[in-house]
This record gives sequence, C-alpha cells and structure tokens, in this order.
Amino acid sequence: MKKHNARTVYLVTSFFVGLIFSMVFSATQIYRIQTVGLNPFQLVIVGTTLEITSFICEIPTGIVADIYSRRLSVIIGTFLFGIGFLVEGSFPIFAVILLAQIIWGTGWTFISGAHSAWITDEIGVENVGSIFIRSSQFNIFGNLVGIPIFILTGNISYRTPILIGGILFIFIGFYRLIFMPEDGFSRTPVTKLNTWKEMTSTFKQGVNLARSKPILLTFTVIAIIVGLYSEGYDRLSEAHFINQFSFPDLPWGGDPIVSWFALMRVASMLLSLGSVEFVRRKSNLKENTQIAKWLQVIYSLISLGLLVFAWSRNFYLAILATLLVNSMRSLSEPLIDTWVNKHIESRVRATMLSMTNQLDAFGQMIGGPLVGLIGNLRSIRAALTTSGILIIPAVPLYWWTTRQSDNKIVEGE
Repeated sequence: MKKHNARTVYLVTSFFVGLIFSMVFSATQIYRIQTVGLNPFQLVIVGTTLEITSFICEIPTGIVADIYSRRLSVIIGTFLFGIGFLVEGSFPIFAVILLAQIIWGTGWTFISGAHSAWITDEIGVENVGSIFIRSSQFNIFGNLVGIPIFILTGNISYRTPILIGGILFIFIGFYRLIFMPEDGFSRTPVTKLNTWKEMTSTFKQGVNLARSKPILLTFTVIAIIVGLYSEGYDRLSEAHFINQFSFPDLPWGGDPIVSWFALMRVASMLLSLGSVEFVRRKSNLKENTQIAKWLQVIYSLISLGLLVFAWSRNFYLAILATLLVNSMRSLSEPLIDTWVNKHIESRVRATMLSMTNQLDAFGQMIGGPLVGLIGNLRSIRAALTTSGILIIPAVPLYWWTTRQSDNKIVEGE
C-alpha cells in the first residue's frame, strides 16, 4: 500500500494524539485521586516511576532509532502507549498503575527522540520550524475535539476515557505501520552492523557534540531544571483543586469535577492555540536568539502562574493561573523542539534529543519525590510553591544562550 506524505502523517497523528491525550490525561488524575484514592506522595511516585523508566530507556531507544529505523521506533512506542493505558484503566490498583507507567513510559522513549528526528530528516532542517508549529496547532485542535468525548465518557466512569484512549492508540499504531514513510534515513546494512560498536559510537558522538557546543551544555542544565519543577505541577494540580475548592454546579448537570476540568482544558487549548499562532506570525523561527528570548518570557510567566495558583483562595483566580501555566507550557514545546534541532547534526539527532529527554526525566526523578514529600508533610500549596521557585533559573540561562557564539543553525544539512 502506498505510503502517505511525511507531513500528512505527522499532522494527522498530531491531531489524533492530541485528541487521545486530552481524553486520557483529563481523566487519569481524577481517576487516581477519586477512584484509586492515592495521596500526594503516591501521585508523585506514579510520575517518578514513569520518569525512572524514561531515564533508563531514553538513550538505548534513541540509539536504536539512529542505527535501525526511526519509523520502527515510533511505531513500537505507539503500540506500547495503547497497552499502557489499557492496563491502567483496567485495574484500579496502585501497583498496577505503576506497571502501566513502565509500559507507556517505555513507549514514550521509543517515540520522543525518534519522532522529531524522523520528520526533520524527511522534510529538512530548514523547514522543520514551521512543521513543529503547525503540528502543535493540530495537536491543540485534537485536544479540543477530545474534550466533549471526555465529558461524555467521564460521566460513565473516570476509567472509561482511559480505556478508550488505549484502544485508539492501537489504531494509530496500525495507521503508522501502514502509511508512515521513511525516505530521509539510511539504516546501517545488516552485513556491516556491529550492534554494540555502532551503539557506543553513536552515543559518543552525541556526548562529544554536547561537550563541543556550550549552548547545548546550557540546554542540558535547562532540561534538568524543567524536570525539577514540572513533576509537582503535573501530579498535584488536580489534587489541589479537589482538596481546596468546591466545584460549582453547571447548568447542564453531570459530575461538576469532570465538567470544570473539561472547561479548563478547553480554555487552555484555546489560549495555547492563540499564543502559538501569535508567535508563528510575529517571530522569525530561523533566528535562534529570538526563540531564546521568547522562552525567557514563557518561563517567567510559568513561574508567576504557579505561585498565584498555589496561594489563591479564589476558585476562578486559580483557574486563570492554571490557564496561564498550561498555555505557556504548550507554547514552549514547539519552540524548544525548533531551537534544539537546529543545533544538532542529523547523524546523532535522535540520540541527542533522547539525552535531553533523559536529563528532563532525571530532574523529575529528583524533584518529584521532593515535592511529593513536601505535599504530604506540609501541604500541596507548599509543594506547588516549591515548583514555582524551581523553574526560575531557566530564565537567566536562556538569556545567557543569546550571548553564545555558536547560536546558529547546524551547517551542512
């Protein structure tokens, strides 16, 4: 069967992945809090298990993608996503939820470096900035479509959206298997393949590249900082809302927790969509210094939003703060992808991206339990305050990257 255009596959799957994640991640934390009954520390340990899996698997899966096939790596990861969600939704038991994180966390590592490296090789580094931005918009549209599905299925039970999301991911796996092309990547011939030698060589190339470019070394530090702050917010924001506020009833009835979280997600997506489009129109995405300046503003606003969210006593002000944090995080992702890919040579792109993801996971492994303990011993408010403080150093570090002499697009691609 004829393969689809790489852009088409990338954008189509971005839309459906956004739709599924909107359903699943709108439901998972409510499911874990209300159905399984996890406390703040357990909520964070779920995330820490995911990050430990990511930390262990990122480099091996990234190297495999560079040596064998980025397409195959993405397909394997997609199927593991589906299996992981099905496992979590089927058994409301803490230990099983941890097992699910291992399964879909492994899947994430197969996709994380390989997916953006695949599309970069297929369309060229000079075109990748616009496709990352457009993909982010498709992902946001998918998120919006997923919200009413979450409301309908979440009112059946909190686990239903998770199970449906797992099934849909299996379908996406088959779509990628049938239609995803791979024309820009040349795998090492089997007759010439010395697996461990090639894997070691590719990893060394990634390390040497980071050591030779101060701007990439700076980004590794930023990746750790982002990991330190993000776990607390990701795992405890829903618990903060549920524990600190009463959810007003809405005119259409149903579970008010489901409805309000759905409305917040819709508002976040609309703000994200608008902010991404604004930056796409107003910014020169071929200029790395300009991207770094945008990221300074974004992380400043994330810190501010987290602190307001943690200390607000007003339900609606807390919502506004989370909307600010969520929209800025969505905007940061395509900008970071563009910024980093322009500094990485093709032959080690997936490995280098996996290394930065591994450092993010390392930060979450440290920050997650720390913030979780603060949440258990003091309060979730104190835990979220800690997260807001931890992200602040990223701002001057991005400022410092604008002063680096190697702040330019990779040559020879």
